[in-house]
Amino acid sequence: MNTATRKPRRWWRWVLELLLIVAVVLLVRAWLARDLAQGPAPEIEANLLDGSPVSLADYADRPMLLHFWATWCPICRLEEGEIMRLSRSHPVLTVAMQSGSPSEVEAHLTERERELDVVNDPDGALARRYGVRAVPSTFIIDRDGQIVFRKQGYAPPLELRLRLWLARWL
Repeated sequence: MNTATRKPRRWWRWVLELLLIVAVVLLVRAWLARDLAQGPAPEIEANLLDGSPVSLADYADRPMLLHFWATWCPICRLEEGEIMRLSRSHPVLTVAMQSGSPSEVEAHLTERERELDVVNDPDGALARRYGVRAVPSTFIIDRDGQIVFRKQGYAPPLELRLRLWLARWL
């Protein structure tokens, strides 16, 4: 092939297209999270499914993950295994939003072989305090009680781990 007739590579065009895609994804993520709580985390004083009391103060020694989910949510089902694995190494509190009675939520967890600290939020009152309108919604709260990350929709496991690690050191 004659090098004089070859078209020059347009690698910069690919880079620009990639940057445009990343920018669109970030804008969509920001738009989805626009109503989620930010700043100081609204207090949680509730009972876990086993009846034991829980509050955010119980997690004040290090960054924690607060995860809103529902038994009827297919994306939540994709995430729940990783959320459970994450709870083995990081403080995690989950909120079952509009998922029925405590016994129905417990049956769901048993069926799926999941062990998590779960607050039942049958009427969505706790979710409203956090601005959650759709699940899954995830927050990372630092040891000072400040929301340092918030996301609506699927949260990749590596991203959650990285953000928890960053919250520990920032």
